[in-house]
Amino acid sequence: MSYRFRQSICNEVFEGWEFANTCAAIQRAGYTGIEIAPFTLADTPAEITPARRRELKATMAAHGLEFVGLHWLMVSPKGLHVTTPDEALYQRSWAHIGGLIDLCADLGDGGVMVFGSPFQRNSTGGLTPEQATRRFVEGLRGVAGQAASRGVKILVEALPKAQSDIVNTVAAAAAIVDEIGSPAIQTMFDTHNAADETEAHAAVLEKFYDRIFHVHVNEMDGGYCGSADYDFRPVLEVLKRREFAGWVSLEAFDFKPGAEFIADRSLRHLESLIAQLS
Repeated sequence: MSYRFRQSICNEVFEGWEFANTCAAIQRAGYTGIEIAPFTLADTPAEITPARRRELKATMAAHGLEFVGLHWLMVSPKGLHVTTPDEALYQRSWAHIGGLIDLCADLGDGGVMVFGSPFQRNSTGGLTPEQATRRFVEGLRGVAGQAASRGVKILVEALPKAQSDIVNTVAAAAAIVDEIGSPAIQTMFDTHNAADETEAHAAVLEKFYDRIFHVHVNEMDGGYCGSADYDFRPVLEVLKRREFAGWVSLEAFDFKPGAEFIADRSLRHLESLIAQLS
């Protein structure tokens, strides 16, 4: 059987939609997975009731969608920060991550948690970026056991310097993965957020492939795939040749064209490129 890409979409593009209607639209567009921003479900996502979790899981299944995982982990509740020197806030923020691990596990069979969240991980309170990075690493180390026990992978996302002053390249993210040494802490690749990489994106993906468990696709300006001129083919070629087992997930930041238009046009664009691969 030939390799098939697993393609999903992040749900926040369907802002204001009922969850069931979002799932129906994603299914119509042709995706088989859904990635969820927890703030779209509740202001305090960790407090979503067991009954509601079962309902969300059943809704995804009813529309033929697999739950991929969570991203935008720190948007709500407001005021959290994972590298702060304020010890009480630090502990509360990592307890929030612990709650999301359980939510992620409850919504599907494991799943990934993409840890970007620039504003909630940047150096603050007089810490240097190096000190903030150490706080980030220790926080990740503290939740690794829980994530492993629930079958969840926390993925350290590299963000460009324009967004964050810590972990700006996949190499930096991979170094954290190697330092912690837990199968539950890995990394991912995002075409839009790879702006600070000095090597070609396909080369970066190849170099750190064994630590990359998820891929976000979008244009360099944050638009949907095909709205600008990013060449996705080299990245797709690596994923196909290596028979990537994870998800290729659309995360668009510009919602103006409309959710259904974005979902459809992006998937059609990627499919047309995939059809050209050898």
